[in-house]
Amino acid sequence: MIRVCVVDDEPLARRGVISLLAAFADLEVIGEYEDGVAALAGLQAQPPDLVFMDVQMPGINGLDVLAALPPERRPLSILLTAHDSFAVKAFALNAVDYLLKPIDSLRFNEAIERARQLLHLRAIAGTATDTPAKYLQKFSVRIGHRTVFIKADSVTWIGADGDYAVLHVGERTYIVRESLHQLATQLDPARFVRVHRSSIVRLDQVAELQPLTNRDALLRLHDGTPVRVSRSYIDSLLSALHAAG
Repeated sequence: MIRVCVVDDEPLARRGVISLLAAFADLEVIGEYEDGVAALAGLQAQPPDLVFMDVQMPGINGLDVLAALPPERRPLSILLTAHDSFAVKAFALNAVDYLLKPIDSLRFNEAIERARQLLHLRAIAGTATDTPAKYLQKFSVRIGHRTVFIKADSVTWIGADGDYAVLHVGERTYIVRESLHQLATQLDPARFVRVHRSSIVRLDQVAELQPLTNRDALLRLHDGTPVRVSRSYIDSLLSALHAAG
């Protein structure tokens, strides 16, 4: 059973979410809170697996409530907001998804399914005992008659150039004579994630994530580089960001 809390300063909004949750047999509402102060105390006293968190509330807002919780006790969250934009800070705080008010039932179901998948992945990771696989630690790059070795740790993202891949290392680029698809199977999925048919990013380089209207998204790396995320890769990216966090 997945334990759920609902936090919103509007009583009608809280009742609306709880009404939608009643359709899911595997979800149990264990608490509801009308402001950030009460939510922080309640989430600390009785931690849920998942919280529906209103972003804008008087006093302590939803993101501040999540940030105040210790990472090891911070639940997954689905943000409730009237605005179609927010930064990756939300994902660093275990935000699974966001729902625009008034809540669309189809999007609500999608958010629940995403939370289920992430909780399942966490459970698997917590019980896994297999020996870690060996992943690519460095790239061999031919430059004229020389071979240069580039550590995977120094690569911020990888783009596609036809059948070749382009490594982005600071302000320099290096061409690797392998396809992006081939590299994606060789890199550690806990550190590198494909976000588009033409790009792979290193997870610890992600600074912001902005949803777009067509369910694509736009990443911004710490060095300011924008990288588009296609809708077919968004779920795997979110899962990887949570696992890395």
